Amino acid sequence: MNTKAVTTETFEAARHGDRNAIVRLLERTQPDIRRCARATCRTADVDDATQETLWLLSRHVGAIRALATLSNWLFSVVRRECLRLARRTGMIAAVDEDALETSLVQRPEHVLRLDLAAAFEALPPHYRDVALMRDLQEMTIDEIAAALDLSRQAVKARLHRARLLLREYLAE
Repeated sequence: MNTKAVTTETFEAARHGDRNAIVRLLERTQPDIRRCARATCRTADVDDATQETLWLLSRHVGAIRALATLSNWLFSVVRRECLRLARRTGMIAAVDEDALETSLVQRPEHVLRLDLAAAFEALPPHYRDVALMRDLQEMTIDEIAAALDLSRQAVKARLHRARLLLREYLAE
């Protein structure tokens, strides 16, 4: 995606909650999001994937760390939305856990490490942080909640969603 139409000032203002900047950000990224959705989704799902991605961007722009990562974040969201919509309509099956486990066990360790790193990198930042703290740093739910100023329920929900997204990514 080409997000060069978004200035650093607009992005930073949107990250800090400026409504006008968020609207400008959505307007400037919408053509790229739609183009990506057209390349990734079935035709019937392009509008839904675009709309959902724009909505998620408006809600989570504050969690995106830098303008340089915006393009990757948007691409990941569009791809996940296209997969979700395809699953909902029965176009593709849900992740087969046994097949995934077999696939992971058969991968050479160095390939598995690269796949896991890419899967974590593809997560939206708010999911990635929770998953890294829990699964790599082995922090407790309470420790994560305190560190991120979240409720236990929010941490558990984010961890669950992160693990689902990791599983989905590794199944591809």
